[in-house]
Amino acid sequence: MQFFGRLLDTFSSVTQMFSSPYRVREVPAAEYAGHACLREEGRVALYRNGLAGSWDCLLVNPQSPQVAFRLFQLDNEADALVYFEQYARQLRPFYESSSQPLSLEELQQLSDCLRSYPGWSPAHIAVEFGRRESFRHNHIIRQGAGPLQGLSLPCSCVNSPDSAGGCTPLHLACRKGDVECLLELLECRARLDIADSRGETAFHYAVRGSNPQVVELLGRTPTTSLDHLSKEGLTALHLACQLGKEDMVRSLLKCRASCSVVGTLGYPIHTALKFSQKGCAQAILEADASQVCSKDPRYEATPLHWAKKAELAQLLLEYGSEVNARSRTADTALHIAVQRGRLHCAMVLLTHGARTNAQGHQGNTPLHLAMKHDHLDLIKAIIVFGGDVEIPNDFGETPGLLAARSSKGANRKVLLDLLQTVGTERCHPPPNPDSPSLAPSAASFLEGQPSSRSSLSSLGYKDLLYISTTLGQMLKAPDVVDMPSEARRNQDRLLCLDGGGIRGLVLIQLLLAIEKAAGRPIREIFDWIAGTSTGGILALAIVHGKSMDYMRCLYFRMKDMVFRGSRPYESEPLDEFLKKEFGENTKMTDVQKPKVIVTGTLCDRQPAELHLFRNYPVPETKHSTEYKTTASFQPLTQPEEQLVWRAARCSGAAPTYFRPIGRFLDGGLLANNPTLDAMAEIHEYNKTLIKKGRKQEVRKLGLVVSLGTGKPPQVPVSSVDVFRPSNPWELAKTVFGARELGKMVVDCCTDADGPAVDRARAWCEMTDVPYFRLSPQLHTEVMLDEVNDTVLVNALWDTQLYIYQQREQLERLVQHLCR
Repeated sequence: MQFFGRLLDTFSSVTQMFSSPYRVREVPAAEYAGHACLREEGRVALYRNGLAGSWDCLLVNPQSPQVAFRLFQLDNEADALVYFEQYARQLRPFYESSSQPLSLEELQQLSDCLRSYPGWSPAHIAVEFGRRESFRHNHIIRQGAGPLQGLSLPCSCVNSPDSAGGCTPLHLACRKGDVECLLELLECRARLDIADSRGETAFHYAVRGSNPQVVELLGRTPTTSLDHLSKEGLTALHLACQLGKEDMVRSLLKCRASCSVVGTLGYPIHTALKFSQKGCAQAILEADASQVCSKDPRYEATPLHWAKKAELAQLLLEYGSEVNARSRTADTALHIAVQRGRLHCAMVLLTHGARTNAQGHQGNTPLHLAMKHDHLDLIKAIIVFGGDVEIPNDFGETPGLLAARSSKGANRKVLLDLLQTVGTERCHPPPNPDSPSLAPSAASFLEGQPSSRSSLSSLGYKDLLYISTTLGQMLKAPDVVDMPSEARRNQDRLLCLDGGGIRGLVLIQLLLAIEKAAGRPIREIFDWIAGTSTGGILALAIVHGKSMDYMRCLYFRMKDMVFRGSRPYESEPLDEFLKKEFGENTKMTDVQKPKVIVTGTLCDRQPAELHLFRNYPVPETKHSTEYKTTASFQPLTQPEEQLVWRAARCSGAAPTYFRPIGRFLDGGLLANNPTLDAMAEIHEYNKTLIKKGRKQEVRKLGLVVSLGTGKPPQVPVSSVDVFRPSNPWELAKTVFGARELGKMVVDCCTDADGPAVDRARAWCEMTDVPYFRLSPQLHTEVMLDEVNDTVLVNALWDTQLYIYQQREQLERLVQHLCR
């Protein structure tokens, strides 16, 4: 039925076309010899066709007087006279300026255009059909008015607006992108400053078109219309940003369009960000970098407040946007991102130093807003980056109270547990005598009586509000005056950091907890720091004075630069990242305190050997000849010549992830947990001191702290059997078994939480050295090259929960660190 319907519609349209009284036809001129000619102007004449009972309009061709074109055939005299006047006036410039007689098809197009756009002048029509030669005709360029063969000539129509919307021929040429017509009109003195009924100039029309060259041609002549605001409050630059036309933006900027004109939404860059047009925003910033600080007049918000996507926020921050800038209501960009539920945008802000506890409108922190909107991922992210659940807003409401009011789903139970266990004063405003009585469980807590539901087992460790609150209380920093002086301590402390790729974020979170608990930076409380792969990079970062807050942000930013494409990844981004952070020419021995050990695997020999990069002299009791030339191998670089960034790169050259650097592969192949190797190295170092007669400088090992990057969940393995198959089913089993076996071999080689921990603990127990091992159990496996922010935030959240679970061990560790 649809087919027949379409067929009928097609037939009707064709029939209408052939039966239309406005269809242009070629007719013999002799047919009208005996008919009365009512009107004649130029080559156009109106006849009364008595036989047909119609009024026919003819266009006579002087070169072929025997044939004429009938332009219309109407049965109403009044309509015929009106259309005759229009045809006679509008067609004259075209048939008189054309070097060849107009064809039937051209006349039909002109006829249709005259009826469709009755408010157009001949100049408009000339632009529509690209008939440049017609612009020089008297009826188009002649100024003033005067009689010509009985026809009243209007003023020049080069600048005449149409009656419908005020569009001039120049506007039309700009919208069509017709460069030749545009140049012709400009030569005929077409004006750029004329605006249509919407207040739009030729530049606005050019932007709506598709040819950037038009903008550049218009911009050759200085004119105020370049920055003219339309009735919608948009300059051409605003409009280009709104439409996402980067090429138009660049052309306008090349013509010196102003970036500082205030429109409805603010400056053009605000418009670009409102409509998430990254290319337009970047073009503006390239032309005028100061626009990154511009504030819109309505909200006094910076472009960063307007950013809706992570890539836009990243762009603005690269151009120096102040991440904690305030709007008129004192909100930061993080407040806005959280309020709108923009997780990825918020993560960019957090990783560039956005303050999680900044109080904005009505005293709300970003955590207040996240709680109010019940956005768990944002709640976790803010708390992981240091958000405080105990800060009240202007109404005395804590984030916990807002969550209790707004949460409707599974979080409700979590909030009730919070009220019963932590204490209502942290989740409620000051008590009001007129307020309803508290729930029995909360009232009993206020009276000092334990609630029946206040046990830890009732909470579980997924209660994010409870954990974050108690964690904040637990990690209050002790006074610095309680710290012992370095002179009183005669034993060294060793910190060991496992490898694990992007899971180095777990290490950073653990180190932050230790720093906060101890009240001092990591580099001031440890004498030796050993690391493998990502742990090696962190060890070097600590030695070179980089804060853990900075490193956490850096890791989140680094992952998107380094882990691009598919494995193996390009090495250049990682190399450039390390050079930027550590310096291209910095040597290992440039910073000698604390002592650092970074592991690497020498892969230019079989079997491979473990190599240690150091910032101190190599112990002389080492049996290895790795620093000496042999028949087979070249000597290794001495610490005083070893570049720091290359040492970090050598330790992190994970096979199948990055290519080897020279003769080195990832240190995790032989020492993913470097604890035992570091302790052995310290022993060798002390033996060297004794050998050199410097026994008074020997310092025994007094504390070992080993941090892991998290333990993945244990999952069953169905088969690791690899055998010669005899049928397709067995082939599939063999392939599956080989894959599982290969994964198991890699896991065993890089295992950092199994026997390596047991051996280190036993070694320390035998020598009466306190040993602390911290490595959280993760709920999901996090790959070495994971880039998903949600996955990584959840891993850090698991780490926060683990820190709370291990609070007693942390307290003991801090006691050792404070002795």
